[in-house]
This record gives sequence, C-alpha cells and structure tokens, in this order.
Amino acid sequence: MGKMIRRFLAALMVAAVAFRAVGSFLSWIEGQEDSSAEAWIDEDEYEDA
Repeated sequence: MGKMIRRFLAALMVAAVAFRAVGSFLSWIEGQEDSSAEAWIDEDEYEDA
C-alpha cells in the first residue's frame, strides 16, 4: 500500500513539473514572437530610410 501511495505522489510531482515546464516554454515562445515581430518592423523602417 505504501508503494502505491509513493508512486502516486511521484506521478503527481512529475505531472506538476511537466505542467510548469510547458507553461514556461509557451510563455518563452510568446516572448520570442513579440521580439521577432519588433525586429521585422525595425528592418522595414531601416529599408524605408
């Protein structure tokens, strides 16, 4: 019975860490999209000048 509880808690911990990792990765991607969009705007401004 004790092994089952430990395995269940370990699975919950792994799921929680995976959920945080996915959330961090998605927020990082959103930040990359914002910075790349600004970079394209900056390049277009330099071409016009």
